[in-house]
Amino acid sequence: MKRFTIFITSLLILFSGLTLAGDVSKEKEIRNLAAIGHTEAVRQLLDQGVAPDAANRFGKTALMNAVETDSMETIVLLLSRGADVNKTTEANCSALSLAAENGHSAIISMLLERGADYTVTTRSGWNAMMTAARYGYIEVVEQLLFKGANPNTTDREGKTGLMYATQKKHPKIVSLLLKNGADINIQDKSGATALTIAQEQGAAEIAEILIKGGAKSQLVSSDQ
Repeated sequence: MKRFTIFITSLLILFSGLTLAGDVSKEKEIRNLAAIGHTEAVRQLLDQGVAPDAANRFGKTALMNAVETDSMETIVLLLSRGADVNKTTEANCSALSLAAENGHSAIISMLLERGADYTVTTRSGWNAMMTAARYGYIEVVEQLLFKGANPNTTDREGKTGLMYATQKKHPKIVSLLLKNGADINIQDKSGATALTIAQEQGAAEIAEILIKGGAKSQLVSSDQ
C-alpha cells in the first residue's frame, strides 16, 4: 500500500510538472504571437486560460510586445481581456514608456484611456514624455502634456525633457514645452542648462528660442 501511495504521488508530481511546462510554453507563445500581431491566435490562447500578463524573465508581457510592434488590434484584445496596462519590466519600463519610444500617438491615446500612468519612470529616470521629447514625437508630447504630465521631471542626471529636446535638436518640441511650463533655467547635475546644451550642440535656432524665452546666459552651478 505504501509503495502504491508513493507511486501515485510520483505520478501527480510528474503530471503537475508537465502541466506547468505546458503553461510556460503557452505563455511564451502568447508573447511571441503578440509581437507579430497574430490577434486570432492570441485570442485562442486567452480562451484556453493563458494569463494575458504572463511575463518573461525580464518582465516583458504580451501587451508590451504588441506595443513595440504597433499591433493595435492585438493591444485592444489584450486590454479587453484584462492585461495590466501599468505592469512594468525589471528596468521599470511600462507599455506606455515603450509606446513613447515608437511615437505611435493612437496607441498612446489607447493606453492613456485605459489608465496608463504617465508618471512612471524607467530605471534611468525617464518618463514617457521625456522619451517622446528626446525622440522628437511632438504629437505624443502634446498628448502627455494635455493629460497633465510634468515637463520639469528630471532623470538621474538631472536632465529634463526640454534638455533632451534641445540636445536632439527638436525646436518645435522645445517651444511646446516652454509654452507648457518647462523651467528654462533648470540645471542638471553637471550644471548644464538647456541653453548651454544648445550652444554646445550648435543648435542656433533652439538657442534663439531659449534666449527669447528668458534663458539666462550665465548661471552659477548648483554645486558651487
